[in-house]
Amino acid sequence: MNRRIFIKNTFVSSAFLPIAGLGFQACGNERKKHLTILHTNDVHSQIDPYESTHPMYPNMGGAAKRATLIAQVRKENPNTLLLDAGDIFQGTPYFNFYGGELEMKLMSMMGYDAATLGNHDFDNSIDGLLAQMPNTKFSLLTANYDFSNTVMASYVKPYQVFVKDGIRIGVFGLGIELKGLVDPRMYKETKYIDPIEIAQDTTRKLKQEERCDLIICLSHLGYRYEHDKVSDEVLAAQTQDIDLIIGGHTHTLMETPATVFNKNGKEVIINQVGYKGVFMGRIDFFFDASGAVTASQKLAVV
Repeated sequence: MNRRIFIKNTFVSSAFLPIAGLGFQACGNERKKHLTILHTNDVHSQIDPYESTHPMYPNMGGAAKRATLIAQVRKENPNTLLLDAGDIFQGTPYFNFYGGELEMKLMSMMGYDAATLGNHDFDNSIDGLLAQMPNTKFSLLTANYDFSNTVMASYVKPYQVFVKDGIRIGVFGLGIELKGLVDPRMYKETKYIDPIEIAQDTTRKLKQEERCDLIICLSHLGYRYEHDKVSDEVLAAQTQDIDLIIGGHTHTLMETPATVFNKNGKEVIINQVGYKGVFMGRIDFFFDASGAVTASQKLAVV
């Protein structure tokens, strides 16, 4: 890719308004390949909309409204990937009662393509996570958790390559260090690997061996910290070949994505859309025949 700019930024104020992307004519007369990325993070078992008396988000959110938006976007552009940056579990009685079954079934029905794991996804233990695998019809991607000595060894992959309209998209996941956040009895023999090192190894494979045109990281590291803890900003600056970081963990609501220069001086897009499924992010990429790429971003209220 030799060019990437944001060409439009829209805030959608209603769940039932279309969040249509720019048409090809808006970007020139030649045909451009159009890829749409929809993403959520830190939904935390919020199945229902917020109550009408909620001080910030009355009647907003909920799985049904999100499913409606997703269906609208897919109808507009079949070349759509639906991704989540972790903390699917924990936050409402639905999780306490069903142990994650409802969350995984609903995400599968919505057609999520992939998600990474957040720290709260271990709250029912790694065995509880395993129990939900029959209900999970999308990929779980985490490159820096070593599950080889656990029951989840065959259920989590470091990355996956998706192909949309001939565009090869490499997606990989990174999780936050569990020590100090999660009871060790919950994650058992899961080993944490330095996210910077594994990101470099993984992006090299995706770029050189898998020949990906676009590389996306699903990160549950957190957007920014005041101390030296690895964050999305640090990850972007200290690596190369990541094009988009879809973040989670810090519940950061970004109406406009951030851009950080990587170690080679190229821009990395970072985006995160709050928590509880009130917002859903959308980034559209347009690829032309010369390899130039433009990107537009929208924030949809669910």
